[in-house]
Amino acid sequence: MAKVFKKTSRNGGLCLYLGKRDYVDSMTSVETVEGVVLLDPSTLGDKKVFVQLACAFRYGNEDLDAVGLCFRKDIWIHHIQIYPESHKPTLTPMHETLLKKAGDNGYPFTFDIPKNLPCSISLQPGPDDKGKACGVDFEVKTYLAMEKCNPDEKIEKKDSARLIIRKIQYAPSEAGAGPKADICKSFMMSDKPVHLEASLEKDLYYHGEAIPIKIKINNESNKTVKKFKITVDQTTDIVLYSADKYTKAVLNTEFGETVEPESTYENTLSITPLLTENKDKRGLALDGQLKEEDTNLASTTVLGPGAEKEVLGILVSYKIKITLMVAGGGLLGGLTASDVSVEVPVKLMHPKPEE
Repeated sequence: MAKVFKKTSRNGGLCLYLGKRDYVDSMTSVETVEGVVLLDPSTLGDKKVFVQLACAFRYGNEDLDAVGLCFRKDIWIHHIQIYPESHKPTLTPMHETLLKKAGDNGYPFTFDIPKNLPCSISLQPGPDDKGKACGVDFEVKTYLAMEKCNPDEKIEKKDSARLIIRKIQYAPSEAGAGPKADICKSFMMSDKPVHLEASLEKDLYYHGEAIPIKIKINNESNKTVKKFKITVDQTTDIVLYSADKYTKAVLNTEFGETVEPESTYENTLSITPLLTENKDKRGLALDGQLKEEDTNLASTTVLGPGAEKEVLGILVSYKIKITLMVAGGGLLGGLTASDVSVEVPVKLMHPKPEE
């Protein structure tokens, strides 16, 4: 194990240990969360020690929580008691390693994450926004309390320790067939149309990987294609608490290619959508972010068989739009100008790391 993640409560009586913070959703199952809590029985008094794993959707600032407005909705939450012992998981190699780190008075725990929960996603804050980003996150917390989950019992911050973890998906080992779209469009004052076809080699690309787009044009019209415009749009569908769906461009570039009347064109143009070009766009969906760790554009949401969209919090998808800017020409000029556009879907994900 390369690293152990550790968080100690303010009172020093609890210490939470995890061996990793990323848990992979393979769509048929999710990796188990295995950890250890080191506790000092002399600091507990008559309280018990619990651990909880919560998946929640945050759609407001922590400052608003402080004035009595709750802008955090629990999607799923599970509590277990570890002292006095109630939860006794079967020990795994991860537990054994963490128990060696923790020493005496270490208590192991295990959580199974349901496979129908959303992946970790954060919505990019604006330049002046403060506090935690909105989005879906997972949190492991150990705390002292009299009862497991009494809503009227206040848990003191000094009596708890917490670590944010991420539920993530990796790209499948094999990409699918590349999508293709075409259109045939006619124009005013022209007897013949413009044919446009755009296609991708595969349906999925990795974050930071160049995406080559094969473009074929048969311009049978009497008009000139004066340039191309390619955009990549991210659509974020927040399905948990409202029907809030919006689209933001994450790439917008022009190519000064021309196609004269009664001629053909065939070429492959490459684009690479990156978060570094979109740092100022508030509300852009990003992969769940751990503290002080950079991230990337949100990965495409891949739904497993039988998945219920309403439980998944935030759904993310991408599409590429190719537009030909066609000049009007002749006496009527701009009156006969038009655009010719097609759209193809694309998935953006991370490759599965090597073991």
